[in-house]
Amino acid sequence: MTMLILNGKKAGLPLIRQTVNLLREQGHSIEVRCTWEGGDVARYVKEAAALNITRIIAGGGDGTVNEVADALAILANPTTSAHPNKVEMELAILPLGTANDFATACLIPLKIDTALSFAVTATAHPIDLALANDRHFINVASAGFGAQITVDTPVELKNLLGGQAYFISGLIQALNFTPYQGKIAATLADGQQIQLQGAGLLGAICNGRLAGGGQNLAPKALLNDGLLDVVLVKHFPSSALKQVVDELKDPHVSGEYVNRMQVTEITLTSDTPLPVNLDGEPTFHLTHHIRVLPGAVKLVCPDDSPVLMR
Repeated sequence: MTMLILNGKKAGLPLIRQTVNLLREQGHSIEVRCTWEGGDVARYVKEAAALNITRIIAGGGDGTVNEVADALAILANPTTSAHPNKVEMELAILPLGTANDFATACLIPLKIDTALSFAVTATAHPIDLALANDRHFINVASAGFGAQITVDTPVELKNLLGGQAYFISGLIQALNFTPYQGKIAATLADGQQIQLQGAGLLGAICNGRLAGGGQNLAPKALLNDGLLDVVLVKHFPSSALKQVVDELKDPHVSGEYVNRMQVTEITLTSDTPLPVNLDGEPTFHLTHHIRVLPGAVKLVCPDDSPVLMR
């Protein structure tokens, strides 16, 4: 059995109803629930467990996908789940958002009818989640200045610089921005412990690859490698803008101002509450401890998806 948890703002789309009815006629059992207010997603996930649902389709944007993934992860944890007969439910996606960054990176179909059919019939693969303090995220956590700016990047800059345009546009605005003071402690892929300290502007801790409307923040990120790809930008003088741009444009570079690494966990500590955006969910804390949870959920995505390690 499958449950479609549909963002209430998208419930009126006729093609969704038509496709669900068609799939039911083909013999697929699909329950449909629409969200109305906060807490609905978690409640529906618990209801799905009680009904022995084996797959949940998140119908909405990246925020809806994040909510469902978070609820599934909480339910799967025996220390937090109150449901005595929980089943391991798979996560599928019906992309209905403006950007659909996570689904796009996974090569999940974006057309409603194709996506729904794929969500019901395709194979699920174990993937990692990340846990930031007590909140899960499936795609990207943006920290500092990157979590506060409104993405309004000129088309010309996108055409010129491609996926790094979001960061570079933000950096141009950041020249007059007061940096966050703090420190970072991380465990690298090889187990090495590192610490960084000083003034920083922004960072991205990536499980997925895309954020900010298709900007390729972590082109090498894989969903099932047990690692998070991190991009950090230190405070820089205006005279170093070109150098920062050059370092950002090359995903293989860790330079003077742009630091890239793969980690299993990372702790961000700041002197003032640091904003961190978890797949669209804003949080503010003095300390953010983020760690990877290998194989925490099963995601329905193409067998040859570029974000899967084979």
